[in-house]
Amino acid sequence: MGGVLHCAFYRNLSPGMITDPLFYLCAIPAVLLYGIAKGGFGGNIAILSVPLMALVASPIVAAAILLPILCVMDLVALRTFRGRWHRENLRIILPSALVGVIIGGLTFQLLNEAHIQLLIGVIAITFTLNIWLRRQVQAQRGPDILRGGFWGAVAGFTSFGIHAGGPPINIYLLPQRLDKTILMGTIAVFFTVVNLAKVPAYIFLGLFSPANLWTSLVLLPLAPIGVRMGFWLLQRSNEKLIYQLCYIFLFVTGWKLLYDGWIGLSGG
Repeated sequence: MGGVLHCAFYRNLSPGMITDPLFYLCAIPAVLLYGIAKGGFGGNIAILSVPLMALVASPIVAAAILLPILCVMDLVALRTFRGRWHRENLRIILPSALVGVIIGGLTFQLLNEAHIQLLIGVIAITFTLNIWLRRQVQAQRGPDILRGGFWGAVAGFTSFGIHAGGPPINIYLLPQRLDKTILMGTIAVFFTVVNLAKVPAYIFLGLFSPANLWTSLVLLPLAPIGVRMGFWLLQRSNEKLIYQLCYIFLFVTGWKLLYDGWIGLSGG
């Protein structure tokens, strides 16, 4: 009886909150997946979270529900990696990423999500195939203003609507072969800034409905759990394996986005 009263009371406090069990069946692994990616695998597998939630909710609703959770995950990741990030790269990619976020906000209601998915998919697949098919060992790259500025802006733009900034920023960072912890820490700082910058635009566009925010609150306890799981896995994996996994996830993600974009354009 007490449980029934508690549930009724909670529903009164959270009008319109998503209560469909099928939604949470998809949303819980999606949030954990995002956390694991932020804590240890560079963000590429995280891109599967929005499509997973989009099986039971619209992509826009899924993105709006995820954003507050991502902001909390970013803060947990920031504390987890504490100062272990590449400052020179951040000075290059953060300003351009903010420009990309602004462009994403201004064009959000004009651009077709499917076109963005196709673009990122082609870039991710081409990049990983280029790495894998080269016979000679690729020379290690360092920070570069032009490359970093371009990919930072692309990451900010693609992150805005579908939280798909992972592949572009990894295309810039992975060839530098940074220490695995420095790599993940740099990505953590990058997305902390990018996701917080998206919040005002999401408010302005009316994406944070009471239902979306209450649903975010219900899923919020999973945020630190996912990040800590990812960090635990990171500490128990060698650097070569982490980079191999990052490239594999980037390649698989590229095909997933290519498929989603094609279905979106064809109306399937």
